[in-house]
Amino acid sequence: MLGRIDCGTDSFKYHACFADSGIAMPAPYLTEMEAPSRADVDALRGLTLLEFGTDWCGHCRAAQGPVAEALAQQPQWQHLKVEDGPGRALGRSYRVKLWPTLLVLRDGQELARVVRPTAVQDVLTALMV
Repeated sequence: MLGRIDCGTDSFKYHACFADSGIAMPAPYLTEMEAPSRADVDALRGLTLLEFGTDWCGHCRAAQGPVAEALAQQPQWQHLKVEDGPGRALGRSYRVKLWPTLLVLRDGQELARVVRPTAVQDVLTALMV
């Protein structure tokens, strides 16, 4: 299990604290301009965990530890994090309603979905599909 470090809630302090701790920070979510299109996702080859959420979402932040730990045990998975919100085409095309939503894809096709995971096992179970 990953250790917890109290870095406060201020975004700058939070990022600086993790940078100083030696713990890898979670990658930021891709913005609307950076995010792949649905056609790009459909064309992906191999195993992909597609995560929808935001950096400011408490549920999304809480899920980062379990997601990172699960992916560390399953290194064959590519992980794409896409910032979601009202009117965002990619999230709407998958009918995402709550954050974070994790889609398990093989060759661009959805195999499983996990909404608001709270434990490593929630994510690992989906990755075992």
